Formats: sequence, structure tokens, C-alpha cells
Amino acid sequence: MLKQMKTYVAKKEDFVPRWYIVDAKDKVLGRLAVKLATILMGKHRPTYTPHVDTGDFIIVLNADKVKITGKKLDIRFHKYYSGYPSGQRTVTWRKTLQLKPTFLLREAVRRMLPKSNLGNKMLTKLKLYTGATHPHEAQVPEVLEL
Repeated sequence: MLKQMKTYVAKKEDFVPRWYIVDAKDKVLGRLAVKLATILMGKHRPTYTPHVDTGDFIIVLNADKVKITGKKLDIRFHKYYSGYPSGQRTVTWRKTLQLKPTFLLREAVRRMLPKSNLGNKMLTKLKLYTGATHPHEAQVPEVLEL
């Protein structure tokens, strides 16, 4: 008789998410985004299941002080479109960081998550703040060193 192997499938009811705090000061943008996306998806756990949200909550402090290497601040652009004729605008990353300090980090993480409703739900568990304080003390977050 053959021994059958069984695959573990996580269920939403069995999972309790954790809360983590990450300080983004002087962390490289892309490398930080990869680690944050991995935790948001739940790939750091042995119970990872692709179709179930098994990720944790992440509070990122000092998101405006993230480091961008090389000349990317002046070479790379953020494009957006207003919807009107000739409404396309391009802004350098340097100007984007001044206007919306958390935008670049959120976009970097968003583009690494699944492109589905599940990915949108995972992104809501990312909390970005420009200062060193946050309103999530009641969740008793753990400090996560990346």
C-alpha cells in the first residue's frame, strides 16, 4: 500500500496575523520593498498558501527617509494622467518624494504583490508613516530588524 502525502492548506479562520514595526531610515528602497512584500504575502511562514491571505501587518516608520541609490532621484520619473486631453504629467522621483513622501515605497511594494483583489487586501495591511510615531500601540507590534 502506498503512503499518501498530504498538503497543508491554510484557512482564513485558523490564522492570526502579527504586527511588526520596521524603521525605513537609510534602507535601500527596492531591497526594503522586497522584504515588506514577502511579509505581507505571508511567504515567510511555513503555512504559506497562495490563495489565502496569511500575511502580517507592517508599520513602517520614517518612510520618507528611505535611501534611493545612484542618480535615480533625477533620472526616474513618475507618470500620471488626469483624464483630460494633454493631461499627462511627469515628475521626477525627487519631486515626488517632496510632495508625497510615502508614495514611492507604497508603489514599490504594491507592484511586488499579486495583481488581484487579494493583492489589494494585502496592501491595506501596510501602514506607512513619515515620522517616528504611529497610532497602533494597542496592537502591541514587534520590532522587526531587516
